[in-house]
Amino acid sequence: MKLLVVGGGGREHAIIRSLKKNPDVTEIYALPGNGGIAADATCVNISATDIDGIVAFAKENPVDYAVVAPDDPLVLGCVDRLEEIGVPCFGPRANAAIIEGSKAFAKNLMKKYGIPTAAYEIFNDLQAALDYLQTAPIPTVIKADGLALGKGVIIAQTREEALQAVTDMMANAKFGKSGSTVVIEEFLTGPEVSVLAFTDGRTVKPMVSSMDHKRAGDGDTGLNTGGMGTVAPNPYYTEEIAKLCMETIFRPTIRAMKKEKRTFKGCLYFGLMLTPNGPKVIEYNCRFGDPETQVVLPLLKSDLLTVMMACTNGTLAKTPVRFQKKHACCVIKASKGYPESYKKGYKLSMSARAAAHTYVAGAKLVDGKLVTSGGRVTGTTAVRSSLEDAIEAAYRLSAGVKFANAYSRSDIGQRALQAKK
Repeated sequence: MKLLVVGGGGREHAIIRSLKKNPDVTEIYALPGNGGIAADATCVNISATDIDGIVAFAKENPVDYAVVAPDDPLVLGCVDRLEEIGVPCFGPRANAAIIEGSKAFAKNLMKKYGIPTAAYEIFNDLQAALDYLQTAPIPTVIKADGLALGKGVIIAQTREEALQAVTDMMANAKFGKSGSTVVIEEFLTGPEVSVLAFTDGRTVKPMVSSMDHKRAGDGDTGLNTGGMGTVAPNPYYTEEIAKLCMETIFRPTIRAMKKEKRTFKGCLYFGLMLTPNGPKVIEYNCRFGDPETQVVLPLLKSDLLTVMMACTNGTLAKTPVRFQKKHACCVIKASKGYPESYKKGYKLSMSARAAAHTYVAGAKLVDGKLVTSGGRVTGTTAVRSSLEDAIEAAYRLSAGVKFANAYSRSDIGQRALQAKK
């Protein structure tokens, strides 16, 4: 089988490594891929948002199946276009990807179908939003309605911060058109959990839970990033909570999308807050999370391609989805200065042992050698029988990844260890 994977980050590298385990896979094209992915797939320099280019490539280079991994091409209708030319895909069509593409849509869906989430108001008029914030409870959460590279959410600790965030989004177009509508919502408290789930639009099969570390600095300090590391499973997510989430959140969401004639097929990401009043949805993503994928897929015992095709074909109910009863930890190495300004172009080297456990997110090949080309550069994952051993092994392996301005958090997984105690 020939496969096409749209995307070029650490998540896509993890997906490609898992897909390669299937003996029927003869070739994987990554569009655009990256310097590290080039060791595992044929990289083609076509942007993930160049839908016309992707379709033209698939016409010229027939593939048996496609995986559309990032949010932008899903929202832009990449799956719709590939299916039109006869390429079966893993990923939702555009009318279902709106669950991430518009936070206002997602909030209204949850309200309509009684899915637990934070109280909220939606504004597309700046003055109305500013007036509302004069009396809104603080802290509060300000969200740009559209996609904003994971940076469109501000937790405002003061009224001044809230007013500034809304002004930046709506008047100063900090996130372009994505911020022309904003969602202002209640600030929830409790442990956060990420749960990715396979679905064919009828059946939903959750993957192992995970805990992301979003802040740039140790002790959850500094700016929000795309994620500095992850562990799985999340110790806060007990069997009892998992059953409750299935009944009150996962199945109701899939049913709601079907009723809205927006049947969701693919991977649906549930960002959850375990509040004193029960689990609530913070956000939906219409795809695998990054870097959650880098700890979840290494724990998958079932064949990824078989499960993905079952989501496409509507046969997920009779397809086993099994995970190892082990622990995984992923440590991200980023360019110093990320998520703001940082230098690129440094030589990236990995020991053979580190390379076997490392997913490359931000590097390109220059004269046959890897150099850094992004903020998050690599993610190194270890799977072990205990969380303590997984954390220790991930850091030990990560030490074999070297580039000039590298930095990583030193406390990935420590919160999870505390929770287990």
